[in-house]
Amino acid sequence: MAPVVDGIRDEYEDRIVFKLYDVDNSDEGAALANELGLQFVPTFVFVDSSGQEVNRIVGLASESTLRKTLDALE
Repeated sequence: MAPVVDGIRDEYEDRIVFKLYDVDNSDEGAALANELGLQFVPTFVFVDSSGQEVNRIVGLASESTLRKTLDALE
């Protein structure tokens, strides 16, 4: 999934903050996964500017699906 995210990040980076965490090899990532109740990788969690979750995609997502979800955040 990293190549897909990397491929669209530049287009959205001026409007949306991207944070990627390695939940398998990072203490910070593992703690966040636990806090959010993540059970599957990949999981995309979308939050608004106040930190509230507004959408979640569990599993692989196409570039199209990610773009639609990101566009809906604006």
